[in-house]
Amino acid sequence: MRFVPLERARHLARTGVRALRRRLLRWTGPAASGSLILGAAADLVRSRSELVAENALLRQQLIVLARTAKRLRLTDADRPLLVLLASRVRAWRQALLIVQPETLLRWHREGFRLFWRWRSAPRRRPPGVASDTVALIERMARENRLWGAERIQGELAKLGIRASKRTVQKYLRRARPPRPSGQSWAAFLRNHASQTWACDFLQLTDLFFRPVFAFFVVELGSRRVVHVGVTRSPTGAWTAQQLREATPEGTGPRFLIHDHDAKYGPEFDRLAAASGIEVLRTPIRAPRANAVCERFLGSVRRECVDHLLILGERHLQRVLADYVAHFNGARPHQGIGQRTPASIAAATAQRGSDTVPTGRGRNKEVLAVPVLGGLHHEYRWAA
Repeated sequence: MRFVPLERARHLARTGVRALRRRLLRWTGPAASGSLILGAAADLVRSRSELVAENALLRQQLIVLARTAKRLRLTDADRPLLVLLASRVRAWRQALLIVQPETLLRWHREGFRLFWRWRSAPRRRPPGVASDTVALIERMARENRLWGAERIQGELAKLGIRASKRTVQKYLRRARPPRPSGQSWAAFLRNHASQTWACDFLQLTDLFFRPVFAFFVVELGSRRVVHVGVTRSPTGAWTAQQLREATPEGTGPRFLIHDHDAKYGPEFDRLAAASGIEVLRTPIRAPRANAVCERFLGSVRRECVDHLLILGERHLQRVLADYVAHFNGARPHQGIGQRTPASIAAATAQRGSDTVPTGRGRNKEVLAVPVLGGLHHEYRWAA
């Protein structure tokens, strides 16, 4: 406690020295009024280089003011020059007249960031994409107006051509203008057992404005469409018959997910219980609980029925059968690593991994097989 007065005296002395120094800088600064004699006397003890730098700083500010009519305008060359000159002047805050000191410090920080961003930028450019790959990306983009970058990336992976999503997007914009973004799903059900199925109804309208219903059963593990049915009057007995057709000879899942639609009558529940299937109903107003099936219904609309005129029940059955065959056998899926449901099913049956071609064939061209009258295409190497 006896050292407290000594520490207080040192603190008061330091405070007084700082206040005296600020007062002297204010008196001798170039912006002070009535300090011509004191400023000239202070300049006698300053070095020549400091005087030259302060003179250049003041002259540059005069040049900016001279070319400005009403509002102060600084060019891109004025800012780094003022920062450089102010760094050579000890009393630069007093010599700075046209901008605030905080503004000059902000310019210095921005220049520092730009400099180190330039120093840390990679000097080597990545290898370019082969011209035939670019041509193939543009061809897929022109022939399939509904495909996005990830879909084209999956088709290239099927052919053994590796390309990043950003590369595909780059050449996709050159082939066609960006399509308007529609409704997207933010999340999917990530992990599901292979013994879990989901089912749902899709209501459509034919050419004569009559309602028609499509019923789908999807396997969650491989995204494979197990069964599809079409009717105009979806009763409980008809829905139970669709479940019976989807599970021939007792081959069914362990769990079946569906919503609280009245089309699933008591007969449907009795048949599921007799087949050893546990029915899981999704919560009300929770579409993400059945996200895989909801996503598939959206794909059916966007990639199939929204671009066709449905004549009737039989026509819709044929169209959906063709689309399901393409969906299961040739369409790559983002949720399963750009693979097809058929390849996953074959790999599971063989207890191995599905094979993907590792390179393109020599002197072979890529053939395009139209699906649904050219609405989509399947690509493969020529034999």
